[in-house]
This record gives sequence, C-alpha cells and structure tokens, in this order.
Amino acid sequence: MILVRLLAAALLAAAIPTAGFAQDARRGAELAAPCAQCHGANGRSQTENIPSLAGQPADFITIQMILLREGLRNAPVMSPFAANLPDRDIEDLAAYFATLPPGPPEDRRPRDPALVAAGQALTGPRHCATCHVSDYGGRNQIPRVAAQREEYLVHAMTQYRDGNRAGPDTQMNGAVMGLSNAEIAALAHYLAQRD
Repeated sequence: MILVRLLAAALLAAAIPTAGFAQDARRGAELAAPCAQCHGANGRSQTENIPSLAGQPADFITIQMILLREGLRNAPVMSPFAANLPDRDIEDLAAYFATLPPGPPEDRRPRDPALVAAGQALTGPRHCATCHVSDYGGRNQIPRVAAQREEYLVHAMTQYRDGNRAGPDTQMNGAVMGLSNAEIAALAHYLAQRD
C-alpha cells in the first residue's frame, strides 16, 4: 500500500510543473520567512538535525514537501508546516531555496582526515556520485549532500538503512543497506566536509 502511495506522490510531483504557473523565487522568498527559524535565514541551517536547504535542487524540495504534505514522509516537526501548502507555494519555495548559494553551516565540525578518508573510500562501492553527481551537489530529484549538516546526514542515512524512511524510490535504502553506524558516520563526515 505504501508503494502505491509513494508512486502516486511521485506522479503528482512530476505533474506539478505543468500546473499552469511558473515558479516564482521572489514570491518563494516571502513565503520562506517562517522557514528561517529552523533552516536559517540564508537557507543554511544552524540547528542540529535540521537540513540546510540552500542550493538544493527545486525538484528535490518539491517532492519532499509533497511527501510531507501527503503524510508519506514522517517528520513530526515539518509535517504541520507542509500539511496545507498548495502546489504553487511548494513550487515557489523550492525555486527560492534552489537560488540560494549553498555552503557549510557556521558550526561545521572540524575536519578529521581519517574520517574523511574512510568516508571517501565508501563512496565508490556505494556509487554515491552516480545519483548525487561527482561534486555531491545533487540534481533534479536528488538532493545536494555536499556541505550538509553532518548529524542530519547521519540521521537520514540511518533512517534509510533501517527502513524508516522512504523516498520516491528505494535506491537510497539499498545504497546504505548493511552499513555500520561507524561507516555511516564516516560517510556523513566526508560529505559534510565537501564544499
């Protein structure tokens, strides 16, 4: 049943750009004022376990907001904000955040060369760059993971690994399947250190 609901949400997300309105990043900036409390005034989160949205692909944000709005993604803090958002607001918010320059949070953890090396070694066998692209900047429905909050990356990958988070498909669940907590921590550190 959840697969049918995920497929329906993905099809809905794919149809939105043809809904008869153009994405308006300026309008999105106005709508984003409440988002700044958690996601940062410049889209770079300064709050633990809250993702940065600056520079995320618009399609990725759109799909995630639809999954939240439709109750297909469990995020108790975000779900109430997304619950009644119309498609146009979602598209405009996504357009706005996509225009912001990405970068690390001010409180990024200091670089640990051993963890960076361990994390980088995992990216090849896990084919991370196949979807997230070589600079880990994301594309289309695939998120930017470079310079993302490290503890958020740990949280998200752990949820995917443990089957507690779904996306429009199951590729991430498979990509992190079998990783230990230490491997997830190393991979998250490597990605968080990339700019």
